[in-house]
Amino acid sequence: MLAYEIGERDNVDSWRAVERPVPTLRDTQVLIAVHAVSLNFRDVLLATKSYGFPVAGPHIIPCSDGAGVVIATGSGVTRWKVGERVVGTFVESWIGGRQPHDSFETQRCGLLDGMLAQMVVVDQNGLVAIPEHLDFAEAATLPVAGVTAWNALFGLKPLLPGETVLTLGTGGVATFAIQFARAAGAHVISTSSSDAKLEQARVLGADDTINYRTHPDWQLEARRLTGGRGVDHVIDIGGKGTTARSVASVRPGGVVSLLGGMPGERIDPMALLKTSAILRGMNVGSREMFEAMNAAITLHGLHPVISRTYAFEDAKAALRDLTKGEHVGKIVINVPAISR
Repeated sequence: MLAYEIGERDNVDSWRAVERPVPTLRDTQVLIAVHAVSLNFRDVLLATKSYGFPVAGPHIIPCSDGAGVVIATGSGVTRWKVGERVVGTFVESWIGGRQPHDSFETQRCGLLDGMLAQMVVVDQNGLVAIPEHLDFAEAATLPVAGVTAWNALFGLKPLLPGETVLTLGTGGVATFAIQFARAAGAHVISTSSSDAKLEQARVLGADDTINYRTHPDWQLEARRLTGGRGVDHVIDIGGKGTTARSVASVRPGGVVSLLGGMPGERIDPMALLKTSAILRGMNVGSREMFEAMNAAITLHGLHPVISRTYAFEDAKAALRDLTKGEHVGKIVINVPAISR
């Protein structure tokens, strides 16, 4: 079968196309014919040795997010049947409840293989069903960006109708957050350095927008837009200087969900005390969250935002495209069917 390996991780061109044997199934594993894979900024960090969590050697398959069809099951599999459409979870061991102690060791494309191959094996507990109205490309965008947005808004302090959500940027997590917040009856403020991207955010459902080049102190503009109260939830992607501004933008008891971070970034403890803000880091979310999110996606008929799709042989070009930051939503790689 065709696959990619992560390589030596010395630059964004380190991925290498290879041929590998069909994976062998263990009792509780499922063999998936992958149809589509989506990229996350995490893939750039992994390719450049900038990811701060455990990563296996150069032969690991990249990309955590993929969707496909069950084509074989191990003897002990009870959750899935051949022919069912499935998408993998990000943290295979996190079924529900509190984040497990081994969650950083069971991330897909960490110590476990990722999804950028014609076939992959996944434990039966590391899969969820694809919502019926979504195609494989749309489903492939869900595991990291979708579940992260869902966890940020509903995992700790659930978003309520009438509350305000501030999203930073217009990448995959932000576009999902806009859609989920609007479906929940919330007011959405989106930021970007591009007026064109902000217009797309409005089409998705953003009520107000802030160009952070025009308003470099965008936390003040967010407060102005909320009548001085501040926002209830911030989806912070962890850019340079964003965390302090995110904390300054929230109302008392507001939640800042931190999805990444710049080395050396600092936050003044007094800023947290003055706002009573909750600053939380997240490792995406659980399978239980994924299933709840899929139920909401089905109920509201939501469709993920896909910016561009690439052929399998152009996977490295897709990763380079991701580094440019010109997209809105997600970048997807189509995986060719395998002849068996």
